[in-house]
Amino acid sequence: MKVGFVNIFGKPNAGKSTLLNALVGEKLAIVSPKVQTTRHRIKGFLNSKDYQVIFSDTPGIIEPRYKLHEKMMRAVKSGLEDADLALLLVDVNEHPEEADAVFSSLRLKVPAFVVLNKTDRASHDSVKQVSDFFSARPYCKKVIAVSALKKINIDRLLDAILEFLPEGEPFYADDDLTDLPTRFFVGEMIREKIFDLFEDEIPYHATVMVKEFKEKTSLIKISAEIIVHRESQKAIILGEKGKMIRQIGMAARQDIEHFLNSKVFLELFVKVRPKWRDNEVHLKEYGY
Repeated sequence: MKVGFVNIFGKPNAGKSTLLNALVGEKLAIVSPKVQTTRHRIKGFLNSKDYQVIFSDTPGIIEPRYKLHEKMMRAVKSGLEDADLALLLVDVNEHPEEADAVFSSLRLKVPAFVVLNKTDRASHDSVKQVSDFFSARPYCKKVIAVSALKKINIDRLLDAILEFLPEGEPFYADDDLTDLPTRFFVGEMIREKIFDLFEDEIPYHATVMVKEFKEKTSLIKISAEIIVHRESQKAIILGEKGKMIRQIGMAARQDIEHFLNSKVFLELFVKVRPKWRDNEVHLKEYGY
């Protein structure tokens, strides 16, 4: 059977998480129109009797400004080290030269496809122009145009991936979907709602830590902390008379119940940890 690691790289907001979700057919990675939503390397497995493809979503490639960014770029580096095939994702509506500079800097040692995303928002001529540009790049084995959001050409992309993967024994059980714990995905679903509901610096200064996950007879009890930098941010997350934190909780609980296929009791708290993004101890505690 065909088995291999296929890792997705690109600039922030190219649609990497949406592509991972489209390829594995499940929502594993949270998505947002805001940049730098993904902070971890997230693996999703696509299993059949003929293949096991281990896909990885990686954080958008940026110049690190603090320790959290450095951890995110280490996740990108780990993706470069074990890839059998790289998918270099680019928003077809942006300047290809910027993505080319990023892709060239990766110094890939494995075959790479350039995947042109968001083609549903582009003209045929502009897609062809960008395709021609990347076809001439030395790192590019193939160019495939898709829309991850609309799931256009995802099957074609998968067929091309399988052609390039080696034969081997599967790394994971055929009923596994990921190697990450359930708590991780619960925390990410809560964090996604912060990206949805708040503007400015709040989503970037916030993280989520699941403190309790208990399976009871009729429901799952979850307790989580939202971590922010400042007291003023805590007040914004709570909202007047707790209005905003209730909104976060209600929206997150619906997604978590769907994900776990169980009733959920979700309790949220807000904690202030000044400059947690630059504190090695806090970062380790929060799973980075």
